[in-house]
Amino acid sequence: MALFPAFAGVSEAPESGNPKKELDWLSNPSFSVGTITSLSQQTEEATAFVSEELLLTRSPLNSEPSDESDTNKKPKQTSRKKKKEKKKKRKKHQHHKKTKRKRGQSSSSGSESYTDSEKDRSSGSIRSSKKESEKPNQENNATADIGRHFVWLEDVQALTGETFRTDKKPDPANWEYKSLYRGDVARYKRKGDSCLGINPKKQCISWEGTSTAKKRSHKHVERYFTKKSVGLMNIDGVAISSKTEPPSSESISFIPVKGAEDVVSPVTTWLNPLGIYDEATTQWLQGRGPSGQESKQPDSQPNRENMLLKAKVEEFNRRVWENPRDIQLWMAFVAFQDEVMRSPGLYAIEEGEQEKQKRSLRLVLEKKLAILERAVESNPSSVDLKLAKLQLCTEFWEPSTLVKEWQKLIFLHPNNTALWQKYLLFCQSQFSTFSISKIQSLYGKCLSTLSAVKDGSILSHPELPGTEEAMFALFLQQCHFLRQAGHSEKAVSLFQAMVDFTFFKPDSVKDLPTKGQVEFFEPFWDSGEPRAGEKGARGWRAWMQQQERGGWVVVSPDDDDDEPEDDDQEIKDKTLPRWQIWLAAERSRDHRHWRPWRPEKTKKQAEEDCEDPERQVLFDDIGQSLIRLSSPDLQFQLIAAFLQFLGVPSGFSPPASCLYLAMDENSIFDNGLYDEKPLTFLNLSFSGVSCVGRTDQLGCRHWTRGHSREGEEFIRSIFHLVMPLFSGEERSELCFSWLRYEIAKVVWCLHTKNKKRLKSQGKNCKKLAKNLLKEPDNRNNFCLWKQYAHLEWLLGNTEDARRVFDTALGMAGSGGLKDRELCELGLLYAELEVELLPDVRGAAPDRAIHVLTRLTENGAYGPYAGQVLAVHILKARKAYEHALQDCLGESCVSDPAPADSFSRLVSLVKCFMLFQYLTIGIDAAVRIYEQVFAKHKVSVSAEGPGLESSASPPSLSRVLEAVTLMHTSLLRFHMKVAVYPLAPLREALSEALKLYPDNQVLWRSYVLIQSKSHSASKTRRFFDVITRSAKALEPWLFAIEAEKMRKRLVETVQRVDGREVYATIPETGLTHRIRALFENAMRSDYGSQCPLLWRMYLNFLVSLGNKERSKGVFYKALQNCPWAKVLYLDAVEYFPDELQEILDLMTEKELRVRLPLEELELLLED
Repeated sequence: MALFPAFAGVSEAPESGNPKKELDWLSNPSFSVGTITSLSQQTEEATAFVSEELLLTRSPLNSEPSDESDTNKKPKQTSRKKKKEKKKKRKKHQHHKKTKRKRGQSSSSGSESYTDSEKDRSSGSIRSSKKESEKPNQENNATADIGRHFVWLEDVQALTGETFRTDKKPDPANWEYKSLYRGDVARYKRKGDSCLGINPKKQCISWEGTSTAKKRSHKHVERYFTKKSVGLMNIDGVAISSKTEPPSSESISFIPVKGAEDVVSPVTTWLNPLGIYDEATTQWLQGRGPSGQESKQPDSQPNRENMLLKAKVEEFNRRVWENPRDIQLWMAFVAFQDEVMRSPGLYAIEEGEQEKQKRSLRLVLEKKLAILERAVESNPSSVDLKLAKLQLCTEFWEPSTLVKEWQKLIFLHPNNTALWQKYLLFCQSQFSTFSISKIQSLYGKCLSTLSAVKDGSILSHPELPGTEEAMFALFLQQCHFLRQAGHSEKAVSLFQAMVDFTFFKPDSVKDLPTKGQVEFFEPFWDSGEPRAGEKGARGWRAWMQQQERGGWVVVSPDDDDDEPEDDDQEIKDKTLPRWQIWLAAERSRDHRHWRPWRPEKTKKQAEEDCEDPERQVLFDDIGQSLIRLSSPDLQFQLIAAFLQFLGVPSGFSPPASCLYLAMDENSIFDNGLYDEKPLTFLNLSFSGVSCVGRTDQLGCRHWTRGHSREGEEFIRSIFHLVMPLFSGEERSELCFSWLRYEIAKVVWCLHTKNKKRLKSQGKNCKKLAKNLLKEPDNRNNFCLWKQYAHLEWLLGNTEDARRVFDTALGMAGSGGLKDRELCELGLLYAELEVELLPDVRGAAPDRAIHVLTRLTENGAYGPYAGQVLAVHILKARKAYEHALQDCLGESCVSDPAPADSFSRLVSLVKCFMLFQYLTIGIDAAVRIYEQVFAKHKVSVSAEGPGLESSASPPSLSRVLEAVTLMHTSLLRFHMKVAVYPLAPLREALSEALKLYPDNQVLWRSYVLIQSKSHSASKTRRFFDVITRSAKALEPWLFAIEAEKMRKRLVETVQRVDGREVYATIPETGLTHRIRALFENAMRSDYGSQCPLLWRMYLNFLVSLGNKERSKGVFYKALQNCPWAKVLYLDAVEYFPDELQEILDLMTEKELRVRLPLEELELLLED
């Protein structure tokens, strides 16, 4: 019995009709429910009769409509029956071919299948089949009729011979085509190697069909990363129930189905006796289809999402129509397009377009561009909208078109410094149109235009706030650009000219505009007189005064000064490969020839005597870039930046706008000193920016080694020239930087273990310290006393260093904790004593406690005489607590707190933390840090983790940063000498890095402690959180460094005796993760124009051995940083065969090549 008895006859209907007509009975108005009973009885009888007939053996001649022995029929009926018979045979023959193509060949076992043709016969004439089934001599009749009739093989069951058919009708296709139709040729596969027909046991043929089962078996399973699966992952899940029910206290034994109470239970009827069919199934059994509204009801979840997004779009359109002047609203509307395109088919026009719609990037960009064009029409004076449009059009327009649009925008807004900065960066990063001379002239045009705006020469555009600071940042950006391009002479000349133009300007030209002052400065520059840093330099003002009196008096030089410099031989080993010789000679010349060449009149030299004309700097190269700095703070920053440019650790860091452009060496990861002595390490703070003359390979340890003899004389001349220009704290900072520079060279000698040079360098350094302390202004300068004592300590003279410390502290008087420099001096003394002892737990550091205790007393300082009494320790603790409360109250009460109070707070907290650590323990020191951090964390968070210049005055944010550094250093020292968990240090670093994501010292500590952990998941999650929120590039750099450290650790385990890698431990995808980090970092705000990031990426790929991919990354780096000479030098080292091509590229882009290959060939021939 069929599943639905009322319509069992439907299954036996012929399949030749349209399948859509099978359900026409649903819409038949004559069909009624009352006829169901009679219909079901009729269909039961029909199905019973058909099932009985299927069990019987069918006659091969059952297709004939009547018995041939009947001769009483009329001739007209006979002819009509013959026609029907021929037509039915023709249909049967065609249908047989179709079924063979669909289902393949039948097996040769003799068993028959129930084919479609038999269905047609059985359903076509039930009465004739019934008569034929009753014949007893069925097989005999079939045998007798074989000779007269064509018989289908599938219909013959008992025959063994004559199993073939004859087709006498010719096929015209055989004449027209060269071969048979491929559908008529049987497809099979041979199984066995013997010839067909020789040995049937060793051969087999498998017939191939086109069954759907085989097609399904070869279908590949969709993986999660395919396009279809990724699209499904982007769609939000369907909410099962939005009702939130309070949890019940009663325990239930089953999980309730949400929303089941809304469903009406079905009524039990004769069609649904068990009540298990739903309403739709019951309607189908009754012959009633669902209503039109129900059948066309769309999916609720996507519809709801589309409605929400459409509502947001309408809201944005309404708001921008009402407030077309709201720039931020337009920018938010542009950003909203990304969310719109992530939604499935919001703008679908036809049904099914949700899946077909390609969410291409170009479609998003075109929508954004259309919105921005509307925004610019409503706000023609908005620079931000025009800038956003230009940045968006980089995907559509050619570089030449973009440059023209940029020029139009700059012409309309010549006073906008941020626009100039982005324009210069755009032109600097366009490889197709890049050349050094073009970018140099652009910098000159930018600075001269801004100078004219500042002077008031351009009346149509007034000066905007912060123009002078932005001009200084652009000037520094130009100097670093020239240094990285290899034109160090021009960069040094720019600084020299700015020193004379700023500090030695004649009084007669001070009231002139900048352009007029530059015109008066040109004769001084071309006069051949000594400039800043050169021997005998006196300045522009003195030259002007002497010119008015009749010129200089030539003084004969000393004989001692004419000693030639010991010139190292450029080519030391001619047996090396040519690329190695060229690379070493090029770097050597970069190191020695960074100063501009000047003809010496005492040696009767002329301009024609210069071997390399590029070393001469003309006034046209620098004249347009001279600017006026009226702020004393910016004037001092100019000197600090010049010293830092020369390699002197002055503590100056470039502004955030050009910091990452100038970052080109990986000293930010070098934490050797910090690991050895976490409390007293020498932080030179170069921020990854190379000094002039340094183009070393990546990975070379970057310590302050000093320059050649002429370079050292140049730096000393700069100090002697500029120190009389300042007084007070600024002069003290210059002396501190000079002495620190000499100490850094001593540290370099200590690490290289060069005893001969260490002795001479230490002697020169002590001589400089004593000379500086002999000056009347520096006798009470505790910063210089501190550096001198530290120098003696580094040289191993511990007792001499203690005497220097005691002398300096005895000179202080009764300043106590109120003197910031005195606190710093005592703090360094105590830290050195603490690090001198091997174990804090073994012997108490009495000397350190003595120093910190005597700082709180009002009396004169006395040397160490023995163990400190407990009473003095208790009094000192109370004094520290009161002083800390006073400082915290002062910094919180006064709204614009003075900078001196912040500096004093830092020194006081550092001393108190170390005192608590030595007298009580590490937990007491941590509580002091937590107290200060909790007091000021809210105000620091309000300021935000913005990138600030290191030369800016100390703020509350910088105070907490310094205190955090002291806290982490103390924890690291304690973990070095005692057993202590990593969790407190990890938490402190995590909290601090969220506030200061650009602090390289904190990142070094974090990466180092996390490298000891076997689980990298926490570290990766933390880096992911910081990189999403912070704009700084340091999180990306240190995330890459952390993964590279983990990869090196895995490789050290896998390598045996430094040989090949054994795959004993799986790599777990570290290589792909590092590559993904590099790619994501390139897409950040500052990443694509950072030469250091590209150098690290190139070095990493070369280390993997993928040369072709490394070349691709090199050329991609040139597309973004075509000015960085170190990238070309790295490429020569990594791809030696491409030396000529790389040098041709450098020459084409006008980068500085100091040793052409032609000159190298001549040197090799000598």
